[in-house]
Amino acid sequence: MKSELQAHRPLVNDTAFLLARANARSLAATHAALAEHGLRVRSYTVLALAVAEARLSQRDIAEYLWLDPSQVVALVDDLQQRGYVAREPDENDRRAKVVVATDEGRRVHAAAARSVRESEDETLDVLAADEQAQLRELLLRLAFPA
Repeated sequence: MKSELQAHRPLVNDTAFLLARANARSLAATHAALAEHGLRVRSYTVLALAVAEARLSQRDIAEYLWLDPSQVVALVDDLQQRGYVAREPDENDRRAKVVVATDEGRRVHAAAARSVRESEDETLDVLAADEQAQLRELLLRLAFPA
């Protein structure tokens, strides 16, 4: 980075910029960690929701992740082709389908989750443990306001 930018540190009072920059750093590190598992952040999050056994529809997943439903269809299609998830009838509405993890999907998710945790630890190592906990709590409040 140019020394002039470092000296003046523009945008340090712009919360949206700081959140975006921190997110970009986190995503880059997480994508790198997931590469060995053949996943990207979005496919990993869909797989994580399937592993959680919430039995969510693709529409529910799209709403939760703030994605267009067509994006989720493509992500689920890919995960299904790889044998990580299956679409099953919803027990409450036989016309609807829910996304569930397969045994292979649970195995891949467990390994990927370990890599993600290691990546997060490295990304957040500039913060003390109590600051990391506080950051997660604040982000949770921002992501899911009451």
